[in-house]
Amino acid sequence: MTAPATAAPAAAPGNRLTGTMTLLRFMLRRDRIRLPAWVLGSALAMVYFTTALQSVLDEDGLAAMASLSSNPIMALVSGPAFGFEEGVTLPRVLVGEYGLYLMLAAAIMSILTVFRHTRAEEQAGRTELVRAGVAGRDAQLTAALLLTALMNVLVAVCTGLVVVASGIDPAPGVNGSFLFGFGFAAAGLVFAGVAAITAQLSAFSRVGSAIAGALLGAAFVVRGLGDMSAVAGGSLSWLSWLSPLGWSQQTAPFTYDRWWPLAISSAAAAATCATGYALAAHRDLGAGMISDRPGPPRAPGWLTGPTGLAFRLQRGGLVGWSIAMLVAGLVFGAFTAPIADSADMMPDEILAVMGGADGLIEGYLGFMGLFFAILISVFAVLSVQSLRAEEQAGRTEAILATAVGRGGWLFAWLGVVALGSLWLLLLAGLGMGLGSGHPELVGSVLLGYLVQTAPVWLLLGLAVALFGWFPRLVAVTWVAVVGGAFVNLFGQLLQIDQLWLDLSPFGHVGEHPSGPISWVAVGLLTAIGVVLAAVGVVGFGHRDLSTA
Repeated sequence: MTAPATAAPAAAPGNRLTGTMTLLRFMLRRDRIRLPAWVLGSALAMVYFTTALQSVLDEDGLAAMASLSSNPIMALVSGPAFGFEEGVTLPRVLVGEYGLYLMLAAAIMSILTVFRHTRAEEQAGRTELVRAGVAGRDAQLTAALLLTALMNVLVAVCTGLVVVASGIDPAPGVNGSFLFGFGFAAAGLVFAGVAAITAQLSAFSRVGSAIAGALLGAAFVVRGLGDMSAVAGGSLSWLSWLSPLGWSQQTAPFTYDRWWPLAISSAAAAATCATGYALAAHRDLGAGMISDRPGPPRAPGWLTGPTGLAFRLQRGGLVGWSIAMLVAGLVFGAFTAPIADSADMMPDEILAVMGGADGLIEGYLGFMGLFFAILISVFAVLSVQSLRAEEQAGRTEAILATAVGRGGWLFAWLGVVALGSLWLLLLAGLGMGLGSGHPELVGSVLLGYLVQTAPVWLLLGLAVALFGWFPRLVAVTWVAVVGGAFVNLFGQLLQIDQLWLDLSPFGHVGEHPSGPISWVAVGLLTAIGVVLAAVGVVGFGHRDLSTA
């Protein structure tokens, strides 16, 4: 005779954290590959940076870095160069040129981890099963935040140890090295709290993570504006103090070694996490704080086909990106005049890259085209990952159960993303042209930004090819995006081999209006992107659908 099964006792009403450590152990097991990958990836990146700087920067190179620090463009892409006016050293170059990008990596890691273990689980229906047992209401969010905090601390400790072991600072640099590392962790923890808030806003993981990503982008832009203003002698340098990225940079490792800005980050992380808990307590399971509006009784004609549906699903993201690109273009365009006025302070190497003192305005506008192409490639890859999320949630299967074929659905989604990328680049170019105060250059800027769609479409094609054949590997596209951005932004400084510059999708079409457009490169990159996309469509038609 079989003994009757007994139900697991429910969590005590007063203990909302019951089961937190059990869930944390489960999350650690789920992330047994992701956690070491993030931590070791950050440590290996630091190994590369420290080794490369010690290999390529001699006394003349350090002198050139001192000159570069007075360039507002360098302030935009890297941040403030603390201590450069007192004397450029290798650890100061490490902090000033590369620290920002590891902060961004920590922030992205935190956002993805929090959403993976909270809203994504809730959307898939697994949170309901967890809460049916002994887990308290706040246990899952708490375990996710503890896991994220652990990952950030490991990144901080490992990168700090790498800097100490590298010997890049001849003086005992333990304080500066670990301050540098914990600056990454501080930025990551703030955005873990931001993710805890945005995860409560929408019932869909895609929407909440997009909002968190947009806030990270806004933090980057605000910090960039403040740092550019500080270098150009403007009055907006205070903007850097409004960004969590700016707080970590204000610690100034190896120069001032200020730990107190991390207290601001800690307070912000605590406040955002507390807000996330408060919002979670005031919504139903599976719902968001922002309720979905009821749709009209009849769908409009444009929504009855796959293209209309693909556009409708991406409309919110496109609107947000459109506003961001136009505003960023107008704001960054407004720095054209201060940059032109600082031509006499720029080193000859930068002036040569920008087309000389006489062509500095066109050079700046052209460089920003490359910068916006990198940003919009992020939009393209995220859109393909959204399609992957639609498939995992089972909604793609429902669409394909109608008269819509696999190829038609993927082509529709791909078309919306491709045209959306072109639209975003044109908006950025329009903003840059108008914001620069040189309306006569608007047409040339638009043309230069238009051809930047070629590398974006190549990366889009790569993501679609991976989605079609190996959907679990779509994230590999980020290697091409980040690697291409890195070698194009820092290749000259680190004297990276020309082979890697050639392999990057960016930088081949030219930076019009400062130089000619390489139409051969435009055609070749576009053709490769089309072929890759076609390969992905074929693969999607031959594989099984995968659901969570």
